[in-house]
Amino acid sequence: MKPRKFPSPALSRALARALSSTTTTTTQCGSAFPLKTVTTANFEPSLAELQRLVRSSDFVAIDLEMSGVTSAPWRESFEFDRSDVRYLKVRDSAAKFAVVQFGVCPFRWDPSNHSFVAYPHNFYVFPRQELAGLGPCDEFLCQTTSLDFLAKYQFDFNACIHEGISYLSREQEREALRSLNSTHDSECSDICKLKDVRDIPLISMADILFTARMKDKFSEWRDGLLLEQNQEDQIQGISKDSKFEVIFFEMHPALRLNGFTSHQLKLIQLVIRKHFKDLSYVSVNCEASGSQHLVVYTESKDELNLLLKKVEEENHRAAETKIQAAVGFRHVIDLLSSEQKLIVGHNCFLDIAHVYSKFIGPLPRTPEEFVASVNKCFPFIVDTKILLNTNFILQERMKRSRKSLASAFTLFCPQVAAGSRSTDLGSLSHVKVDVEVDDSRSSNWNPGGTHEAGYDAFMTGCIFAQLCSDLGIDFKLHESSKQLALNEKLQKYVNHLYLSWMHGDIIDLSTGNKVADSSPSYGLKKRYRKILFENIVIIWGFPSKLKANEVRECISKVFGPASVVSVFHLDATAVFVQFSKTELVSDFLSVKDTLERGDGAILVLHPLAKLLEGGNTCAANYDTYKEICGSPLSEGLFADQAKAVGIKWKTKLTEYKAALGDEEHENPSVQGDVNTAMKNVERTKPNTIDQLRNAPSREQVSSFEIEDSSCVAEANL
Repeated sequence: MKPRKFPSPALSRALARALSSTTTTTTQCGSAFPLKTVTTANFEPSLAELQRLVRSSDFVAIDLEMSGVTSAPWRESFEFDRSDVRYLKVRDSAAKFAVVQFGVCPFRWDPSNHSFVAYPHNFYVFPRQELAGLGPCDEFLCQTTSLDFLAKYQFDFNACIHEGISYLSREQEREALRSLNSTHDSECSDICKLKDVRDIPLISMADILFTARMKDKFSEWRDGLLLEQNQEDQIQGISKDSKFEVIFFEMHPALRLNGFTSHQLKLIQLVIRKHFKDLSYVSVNCEASGSQHLVVYTESKDELNLLLKKVEEENHRAAETKIQAAVGFRHVIDLLSSEQKLIVGHNCFLDIAHVYSKFIGPLPRTPEEFVASVNKCFPFIVDTKILLNTNFILQERMKRSRKSLASAFTLFCPQVAAGSRSTDLGSLSHVKVDVEVDDSRSSNWNPGGTHEAGYDAFMTGCIFAQLCSDLGIDFKLHESSKQLALNEKLQKYVNHLYLSWMHGDIIDLSTGNKVADSSPSYGLKKRYRKILFENIVIIWGFPSKLKANEVRECISKVFGPASVVSVFHLDATAVFVQFSKTELVSDFLSVKDTLERGDGAILVLHPLAKLLEGGNTCAANYDTYKEICGSPLSEGLFADQAKAVGIKWKTKLTEYKAALGDEEHENPSVQGDVNTAMKNVERTKPNTIDQLRNAPSREQVSSFEIEDSSCVAEANL
């Protein structure tokens, strides 16, 4: 389906305004949910309207739809992910996937009706490059499950691609302006164009004939200007050629060049520079008429300099206007930032990361730098999932209910979710919400499209309003919208975001400090004992047939049955092994390194032989996992990722062993095991190796099995 094209921007805006008013403002019960859909066709008037709505709002709810979430299976969020690693995975996601829909819904308290008025907007966004070489990345990843999910909920991909609003981030805008100013400061670099022209060798006969003809044309026209008696005839003669249009430019006679190729224009510049002192080639970028290529006659050098200065200023203004137009959807982000309104999202850490990555600049390397930068742009953010999980009263209401956005909306806002005030679901404790689009207000509608960004933002805002009421916040007492963000009953929730939902790690955007999850239960049954990251080794590149319980068995034979707390498959090529003691990390890495450097016969008989089979097994501590996660590369398998990152060693020894070396620390079990293996080589029967290799494995399990030996560990400690 081809994109719709309108004859003019004015007609486009008129049609868009008419279309939106006929499809989103019906008010009878049973009508579609009123929602303002915004594309390139109606962006300018919608932005002007949104500015007014945001300024008068009490808070603004947002929601994003993306083209994907994870660039590789091992980049999923795991319970073994430390908070800084979780940030690196979010950073990778925000950098590689596109925002395709952005929901913005300002909420304003209406004291006359004792209700909130919501203004849901659904923006289609597409990272189209409006400036050559500058702007959004011209490629992004798509995750099939995400696209299938969007299609399931009737996402309009045609509207997104053909009519989605493009954008420049603040950093991209600064880069464009720097480039423009650099060009502006260089002498006539964008005007005369002679600086870029070299003495082009006229090798081809076509070029020789073309330059000769151009010289004759310009000589004929210039000579006619100098001979007043023949001027009119000469002008009429050259004007018969459609490629030369006689005009006056800044009160100077000029020829507008039409229909020439870029190569031909370079040849024309060469002709002008070599043969005419009173003619100048000028390139003009005008907002109204676009780019023009002119040959202008001037009588003196002073006239030429004055002309070039004017053209330079005009080109600069036109370029600045073009850059401002390319800012596009970021004007919405700038509006939310400048008004410093309370921004409300649901489980929105990834959303905020996308907002920063797409519209502010590249995400910082660390979560501490990120939260400090975010807080400067958006000083007040509330995550409704924080409210739901860290408040005892709200936890009690949720009980065992799912904490998804739609479930919370149905539970806390049944009257609004049903789209009617006249149902039996209404009560004095429920906050009333009307919806207004294009100055038409509605209080009755059918439930909207879940997972459409505008409607999800509306649901998020409704949940927040109801939760505020449940916390005892009286909206009738708020004379200023800024007072809501400063309300003492909200202070312990404002600017708190889940850095790692799996762990319940919360970070305070105001301070950059981590905050303990104060909820009685943040909804997850932990599958492991307390995770100690300094006790973790990551192993990859081992035989793919090896299962989690077999990995644990191999290691436990060397270091004891209580040595391994748990084994977790990151993917088919890598596992986390959590040891019961920190020193076992360095001991394991040391044994592995010793075996790989020593006699092959020892390795064959060693309990770790199955794990090291094939000679490709690598191991390191948790910091190496963080290093690999921080790479912008994303191979499908972790072992391939490690290789792509440039890791060539097989074992990275930790500093723990070296630090204790001065104290003559030595693990007797490790040394004893290696020595025993050496002595046993001579006594081993010839078929022992075969028996070890062909020994039946334990019960077969999934390649992504999780083996938790916490009970065994506790029994032996």
